[in-house]
Amino acid sequence: MTTQLQQMLRSVADMIPEMLASAPALDREPRFPTDEFTQLRLIGTTSSVVPQKYGGMGLGIGEDGNLSLFELLRLLGRGNLAVGRIFEGHVNAFQLVMLYGDKVQKESAIADVQSGHLFAIWIAEGSDPVRFADSEDHTLVGRKIFCSGAGYATRAVITAQAQDGVHMLLVSVPATTDDPGVGGLVHGMKASVTSGFSFDGFPAPRNSRLGCLGDYLREPAFSGGAWRTAAVTLGGLDTLIDETRKQLIAKARHRDPHQLMRMGQAFIAQETAQLWVRRAAVMAGSKDQNSETITAYVNFARTALEEIVLNVIRVVQRCLGLSAFITANPVERLMRDLATYVRQPAPDEALTEASAWRFEHDFPQH
Repeated sequence: MTTQLQQMLRSVADMIPEMLASAPALDREPRFPTDEFTQLRLIGTTSSVVPQKYGGMGLGIGEDGNLSLFELLRLLGRGNLAVGRIFEGHVNAFQLVMLYGDKVQKESAIADVQSGHLFAIWIAEGSDPVRFADSEDHTLVGRKIFCSGAGYATRAVITAQAQDGVHMLLVSVPATTDDPGVGGLVHGMKASVTSGFSFDGFPAPRNSRLGCLGDYLREPAFSGGAWRTAAVTLGGLDTLIDETRKQLIAKARHRDPHQLMRMGQAFIAQETAQLWVRRAAVMAGSKDQNSETITAYVNFARTALEEIVLNVIRVVQRCLGLSAFITANPVERLMRDLATYVRQPAPDEALTEASAWRFEHDFPQH
């Protein structure tokens, strides 16, 4: 790990107390974490995903890069899960450009990230899916839903339906939105300012197409990237457990044998989650593992983490009782954010596919 990278990670760790302090107001309004992302840009975090040969830190590239990104995402999740979610989308979108983009698209994306642009990935469809509106496929219609960072992200990777199938596009989007969003309606993650985004009349020139037909669903990038979301979730789990511990100490209940048993279960779960997610990050960055192995392991890891988070939430509620449900208690927001964030798509399919693979194969030894 380079000195520059170590310094950046220390700077992010130093931001955590301030992030925790501002999180309640961001959740209550709800409001985009503008100050946090301004600071992340200043310390080089948003551009840290740029390959080292282009002046970046190479986070998310290879095993070492994935381990560094794991540490960063976990730190952001500790500070505010919504910040981690938006940043993970930034990483995801940029990596897709670097994986599938042509030379011009890659160079443009690198320049954009280095100049401070925030990337996003908006894929979810509602009743009016995004599609090409004309036979020349130069204009879009339709609407994306669950667009985290809408109105703040200025570059987005999206999908659009054409006559020959689904294409991936890299588009510039305005830093405004007239969509009221769902931030005030969803259970948690309100500061991610998740909303819909209309692409009616949106230009989609040929040079906006990213990769080939079907690339978005290509493995292991499609499923294997879920380890990044898991790393952010792990950070939120860290904070939930730590906050619960602090509250039990403050109430002098931390030596009660029943509380010790409950928190013991939480501490075991925390370490188990860390082992799953960290190894998933290593395997996803390994050149020695094939696509099926990476996909299966990451799917197991995301499933294990979901179960761990939901079990720890139950333990915390039993530890703190009704006080855990008071909105002024940070635990209440942490539980909402975690319960919302672990709702990743197709969990049953991910587990059954991973299980089917595991019946026929072994995972590599550590």
